[in-house]
Amino acid sequence: MLFAVLAKKNYARNIQYRGSHLVHNVASIIFGFVYVSIWIGIGESNSLGEYGVKGMVSYIAFNQACLWITVFITNSLGMEQSVRTGQISLDLMRPVHLFYHLMSKEWGQIIYQFIYKFLPIYFIYYFLLSLQVPHQLSTYVWTAIGLILAGYICICINYLIGIVSLWTTESKWLYWVNYAFSMLLSGFFIPLEWLPNGLYQLSIYSPYPYIQYHITRIYLGYESYHVLLGSFLWCVFFTCLCLVATSNMRKKLEVQGG
Repeated sequence: MLFAVLAKKNYARNIQYRGSHLVHNVASIIFGFVYVSIWIGIGESNSLGEYGVKGMVSYIAFNQACLWITVFITNSLGMEQSVRTGQISLDLMRPVHLFYHLMSKEWGQIIYQFIYKFLPIYFIYYFLLSLQVPHQLSTYVWTAIGLILAGYICICINYLIGIVSLWTTESKWLYWVNYAFSMLLSGFFIPLEWLPNGLYQLSIYSPYPYIQYHITRIYLGYESYHVLLGSFLWCVFFTCLCLVATSNMRKKLEVQGG
């Protein structure tokens, strides 16, 4: 199965550098503790709504670990570099759809990051911060499904960013714009219901809450798994968009304007 082969190859490539990647984990844990400390300080004089201090600490900790599955996706799935080197023309000639090819490779990296980044980071938080965790197996199952759908949404977004690089000399700015929206509108820094009304309205009509906010609330027991229907619909929408964009790209391929 091609998907398994490509994912395995990318996983094996990453595992060669797991020692150096430990530095990323340390940095991520430190940032997480900073965010947690801020909310603990705020909680001393505020009730923090339905979360409470313990719930908010659990919310931040889970979100921090989730970043390695959702937000920290390869910029443009590596397509920008392929355009610069001209490799993209060869990729399009392969007897496999470009989206399927790059998506399969990226899942290998996500699996690696789940094992060597998400799990270690979250376990450290769990033992040091006494986190609130689910007691029902079904909650873990629906959380896992939500994370898979969220990872797929982020893969699609980065694929579309990569396609833009075929008609521009620089698309990295779009990656950082997407990153900024991911941080703000996904509920990572602050639960969405606490955002100003304008930002809240913007967030609920975007895919970003489905890559962090809703999944974390399902995990902590604040929401039902039925919200994942929205994740599924966004996956369908982005899949269609990626396929249409690839079809148009094949009709008119420009590598750095050439």
